[in-house]
Amino acid sequence: MICSAKQFDFFAAKSADWNRVPRYACGVIWQKQNFVLVCAALFSALFVTLFVAGVLPAQQAATSSVIIRVTDPSGGGVPHSMIRIVPSPDPAPAKMETDEKGQLAVDLKPGGYALFVSASGFRPMAIHIDVQGTKEVQIVPVRLEIGETGSPTTIYPASSKDDLHISAYPYHEDVTLKPADLKAMPRRTVTVHNEHSKADETYTGVRVADLLAKMGAPLGKELRGIALSSYLVMAGSDGYGAVIALAEVDPSFHTGEVLVADTMNGQPLDAKSGPFKLVVTEDKRPARWVRNLVSLELKSAK
Repeated sequence: MICSAKQFDFFAAKSADWNRVPRYACGVIWQKQNFVLVCAALFSALFVTLFVAGVLPAQQAATSSVIIRVTDPSGGGVPHSMIRIVPSPDPAPAKMETDEKGQLAVDLKPGGYALFVSASGFRPMAIHIDVQGTKEVQIVPVRLEIGETGSPTTIYPASSKDDLHISAYPYHEDVTLKPADLKAMPRRTVTVHNEHSKADETYTGVRVADLLAKMGAPLGKELRGIALSSYLVMAGSDGYGAVIALAEVDPSFHTGEVLVADTMNGQPLDAKSGPFKLVVTEDKRPARWVRNLVSLELKSAK
């Protein structure tokens, strides 16, 4: 059959349209597939985000139940034993002490902790514990030994004028320092105005905070809660004494310096003031600058 020119043009146009139909259909199918893939990807991302947001906080907040059980040599519970845990529980119980059965329950995150236990009439105990990330209750037994004196009261030797006795019960056993011991420690130098002598004086010695830190006293981040009721009793060989809050000696908590000094203006302290002297730079009057310092004792108002 012979087609006219008009018929040829008609068939050619239709042929072009027919060729476009498959391409258009493929394009629609491809776009639909891409749309489905994009929606699936967005849904997956949203699901993962919600899952992570829900799971991670739960993992971070996961704690284990721990019961600290304090007993005497006979196995009986020791009530009202003072407990200190480093790092501190967050949140911590209202009272960090054992109940009438000698037990204290705390929730701790998995990890290692230092545990300090003390009770009147017993020797203080310090141990390391590892808390496991399990749902089972972990029992930590602590057996206290009877103290030699039956009391945490510190008794100093009569011939101790040239020594410095430091008591940080229940965090550490008592320590006695000699002048040579203080010389070997990290030292600080301060210049202050003495209102009594009306002159500037330069003292060198060791921070009280550094002495207490070596004995495990609560300082820095640990100085909070009940620890803020702690204070220091400073005494000289002549019986003169002064009281200073623990927060005052912590440089991360309070400005100024509190030193146990052993030199003034580059010279060892004389017999009238030394071998040790307490210097508190923030005091306008040197009334708490205890001369002939022989003892430093950490106590608690609670």
